[in-house]
Amino acid sequence: MSFTERLWYQGHKAYWLLLPLAWLYGVLTALRRMLFRSGIKQQIRVKAPVIVVGNISIGGTGKTPFTLLLCDTLRQQGWKPGIVSRGYGADIKAPILVKPEVASAAEVGDEPLLLAQRSGCPVVVCPDRVAAARFLLQQTNCNIIISDDGLQHYRLARDVEIVLIDGSRGLGNGQLLPAGPLREGAWRLKQADLVVANSLPYAQADGVMQLKAATAKALCSEARLPPGPVTLVAGIGNPQRFERTALAAGFTITARHYFADHHKFSAADFTAIHGPVLMTEKDAVKCRDFARADWFSLGVDAALDNSLQQKLDTLLTNLRSSYGT
Repeated sequence: MSFTERLWYQGHKAYWLLLPLAWLYGVLTALRRMLFRSGIKQQIRVKAPVIVVGNISIGGTGKTPFTLLLCDTLRQQGWKPGIVSRGYGADIKAPILVKPEVASAAEVGDEPLLLAQRSGCPVVVCPDRVAAARFLLQQTNCNIIISDDGLQHYRLARDVEIVLIDGSRGLGNGQLLPAGPLREGAWRLKQADLVVANSLPYAQADGVMQLKAATAKALCSEARLPPGPVTLVAGIGNPQRFERTALAAGFTITARHYFADHHKFSAADFTAIHGPVLMTEKDAVKCRDFARADWFSLGVDAALDNSLQQKLDTLLTNLRSSYGT
């Protein structure tokens, strides 16, 4: 575990040294929110309902599998969803419609590429969420927009806010960045329409989302990998959760190689790594161009508990009613 993780999640007292920076961060973010609330900074509403899926902490909380589940739920209710995303890690100047067959993670970002490949929905990437949303509506037939990781992007007006929390780590020490993992304080959860806890219950959540492992698939063939010994490779926000998923699926871990979240993998990273390698789908989209035959990805599918699923269904039904459809 890194020093930052010990600082944020294991009660390391050194976070006190960073509190002045956290207070400054809090003042600046509060000022920004006030500018939007007062109308000095304008929120822009596009010609379709917008659902924001985000979190108040940095690191993995399960947004991608939840977004995939949300796409399926919306389609079942008759919507035509599309997704906008920042395209983290890619140099994007104008909106780009992700073409899952030919796009690379370097061009559009790893999570947007994975969402485009798995969801079957149109995905547009651009740091300007408003421009991305408008482009999505112009270029596709979608009639509802999911803003991936868009909670703090207040310029794009939203109809529904869904916040995810890692149930196993919670909100850490409860401090704002950089003294803690929070982008916004815990008070922000009360403003959300739905709070989803990933894997374990959380007091302020509306219910729990469980992630179930799918079949491990080869990166460069149609081969499948049955449970057995593997070398785990991950460049995600919470690799320990991926490890628990792999163990629950029956794999035994002989070695671990963890990289920073959104790490830009190259063949050189694997010089001393021996297969069979098991990685996340998000990492796999960055490694296919140089993958070996014994590299596999382990996808996950999200499932909500009954209470949470009912709340989500009600939320979406009310949204449809508010738009008169």
